[in-house]
Amino acid sequence: MDFEVDGYDALRRALARMCDALTREDVPDDAVFNCRLVANELLVNALEYGGGSASFGVRREGDLLRISVRSVVRFRPPETSCCSDVTSERGRGLFLVDALSESRAYSDEEGICVLVKLI
Repeated sequence: MDFEVDGYDALRRALARMCDALTREDVPDDAVFNCRLVANELLVNALEYGGGSASFGVRREGDLLRISVRSVVRFRPPETSCCSDVTSERGRGLFLVDALSESRAYSDEEGICVLVKLI
């Protein structure tokens, strides 16, 4: 599945389509939630820091879901993440992505790519 996301309404629609497809494939609810949270965090960052629009790809690879996000303006996230203070309203997104993903990488071709376990 591939999506173009040019705002928060398009982001919500794309995530709903992704979750519906995963549910139809009998992916457990907690894994669907993890995929939605990871994709949402990456896409919100792409919209905010990457020029206001992004492409978003989702591919199932066995018991993993490959999520790739590429923004209009290339934005390379830090290689390591840290959690901000719990009272802060910012700074936990990449930490959450890393906590829920099997791996996270960046390439100029794919942008940010993560693997999330489905089972």
